[in-house]
Amino acid sequence: MALVTGAGGERGIGRAIAARLAREGADVVVNDVTDAPRGGWGGLPAVVAEIEATGCGSLGVVGSVSDAEDVQRLVDATLERFGRLDILVNNAGAPAGDDRRPIVELSETEWTRVHEVNTKGTFLMCQAGARHMVGRGGGGRIINIASLAGRMGFARYGAYCASKFAIVGLTQVLALELGEHNITVNAICPGLTDTERLAGMAEGLKPEGTTTEAYREQLIGQNEAITPLGRIAQPEDVARSAAFLASDEADFLTGQSISVSGGAWMA
Repeated sequence: MALVTGAGGERGIGRAIAARLAREGADVVVNDVTDAPRGGWGGLPAVVAEIEATGCGSLGVVGSVSDAEDVQRLVDATLERFGRLDILVNNAGAPAGDDRRPIVELSETEWTRVHEVNTKGTFLMCQAGARHMVGRGGGGRIINIASLAGRMGFARYGAYCASKFAIVGLTQVLALELGEHNITVNAICPGLTDTERLAGMAEGLKPEGTTTEAYREQLIGQNEAITPLGRIAQPEDVARSAAFLASDEADFLTGQSISVSGGAWMA
């Protein structure tokens, strides 16, 4: 039984992970901050329907991972419907905003906005999920979605990088603390990925006089040029890694941060 946060986007990593886990036979609860349609996409209800079409059970729960009451309500709803939580995937992330600035220009408001979701939200979800897994016994899997920006710094990404480095550190601490309960905790660090967020990134970074789409294509081209496998990541690339970490095949793997970047990061 799995719970995936930040799973309402049509081209998002969360949806891809939820769909992949369902294809592997897991019931999946999906969460997002809204269940409203997004453009021509049906949002969270469409993801629930997609999972149910595989024959697995699903439930969509709206709530913010940065709100402790929402987090507890999300976990409680999962347990009420399915009776257990075996796999927790923390994918929810702050949307791109006015945080793509040099540190000397970055506002405290934007710094806090990013960390509320990325850092605090991951902490709250890990805490609530781990409390259930420890209390129930029988082990579990926690998978945190970090970023290549949690392995190396990028100019004008101060808030985002710091939040993703924090997730990597939190993952290692949890692995140490939860190992005795047979709970593995790992992070996935995707490189540039072809999601809706890529357009938001381009919008925040584009030079004056450049369109968002033109700069998006430029970002893709630049990343393809430095990636040994010659392309950027697709959400399904990340989903396959998450499915592996959630499987019995990964039962001796914990505290790791796995880069899914086509070789753009090697360490």
